[in-house]
Amino acid sequence: MPTMSKVADALEGAHANPSGWRRYLYSTNHKDIGTMYFVFAICAGLMGYAIQRGATCTVAAMDEVVRKRSISRLAAMAEASLWVVGGLLIAQSLHALGKMPGGYGVTYLTIVGGALLGFGAYVNKACVFGAIARLGSGEWAYVATPLGFYAGCASAPHIFVFPAQQTLPYDSPVLAASSWVALVFAGFMLWRLARPLVAKSGEDEARNAAVIYRFAARVWSPHAATSVIGVTFLLMFILVGAWAYTDVLAEVARGMAGNLVARSLLVFALFAGAMLGGYTAGRLRRAPVSLAQAAKCFAGGTMMGWGSLLIPGGNDGLLLVAMPLLWPYAWVAFVTMCMTIGIALVVERSLAGHGAEEAVH
Repeated sequence: MPTMSKVADALEGAHANPSGWRRYLYSTNHKDIGTMYFVFAICAGLMGYAIQRGATCTVAAMDEVVRKRSISRLAAMAEASLWVVGGLLIAQSLHALGKMPGGYGVTYLTIVGGALLGFGAYVNKACVFGAIARLGSGEWAYVATPLGFYAGCASAPHIFVFPAQQTLPYDSPVLAASSWVALVFAGFMLWRLARPLVAKSGEDEARNAAVIYRFAARVWSPHAATSVIGVTFLLMFILVGAWAYTDVLAEVARGMAGNLVARSLLVFALFAGAMLGGYTAGRLRRAPVSLAQAAKCFAGGTMMGWGSLLIPGGNDGLLLVAMPLLWPYAWVAFVTMCMTIGIALVVERSLAGHGAEEAVH
C-alpha cells in the first residue's frame, strides 16, 4: 500500500513531467504553448461561428419577447450559462478547476450599469454577441461597436465618479456544491448533446446525414447555437481562465491587459469564426455603411462600455462567467439590461403605432 509520501512524490512527478493534455497546459516550451493556443483559437472560432449561425443576441431575444410573447431565445441564452455551471461543477469535483473570478456586491451602480448596458445595446440594435453575428453577416458598420466599447471603457473614469468595486470575501456557491450535483449536470449535458444528433430514422446513414445537415444549416436553432457556445467557452474557461472579448477591450483601455498577444489571438479567432459562419451560410455581403449607422454603433458601444465598468462586466462576461458562478450582482445586472431593452422596444412600437395612426387621419 503506498504511503502518503509516495503519493506526494507521484503527484509532484506528474506536475514535473506532465503527459497528455497537461503537457500543454503546464509546458514552458514555446512549441507546446503555440499548439495549446492554436486549439483554443479553434474553440474561439467555433464559438464565433455558433454566435453567427444562431443569431445570438439579447436585443433579438427581447424583441421576440415583445413581438411574439416568446422566451425561446432568452431561455437559450440562459442555457449557455447552465452549460458553464455544469462544466464547472464537474471540473470542481475532479479537482481540475483553477482560481475563479470573485463576485461583487449589488449596489445602485449594478442597476445603473445594467441600464446603460441595455440602452446601449438597444441603440446599437445588438448586444456584444449580436455585434459579432452582424459582423459575420458583413454589416461593417458594427466595426464601430467594439471601438465604441473601448472608448466607453477609456472615458468612463473621466465621466463617472464612482467608488472602486471591491470583490466579495467569499467564493462562489458553485464551488461548494456536492459531487452528486455534478453528476446530475453531467446527465443533463449528455442528454442535450445526444438529443439533437439523433435522427428520427434508426439507420446510421440517415442519422449521419441528419447530423451533417444540422451543422451545415444556414440558421441554427437558438438552443443548438447556445449549446455550442457553452461547450466551447467552457473548455477555454477551465483551461485558460475567465475570458470574454469585452473584458480584453476593457483591460486594454485601462492599461491592465495581461498576456495581451494570446488573448488578442482568441478575439481575432472569435470574429474570424463569425465571418466563416456568415460566408458558409451565404450571409456575408458587402452592405453599404452609412455615417449615421456607424455613429449609432459607436454610441451604443460607448454606452455598453460605460455600463460594463459600473457593473462591472459586459453581457458576454455576465452570461458566461459571473452568472454561471451564481453571483447575484450578475443576475441583477442582466435582468436590468433585459428590462431596459424591453421597455425601449415597447416605447418604440408605441411611438411607431401613434405615428401610423396620425398618418391615416
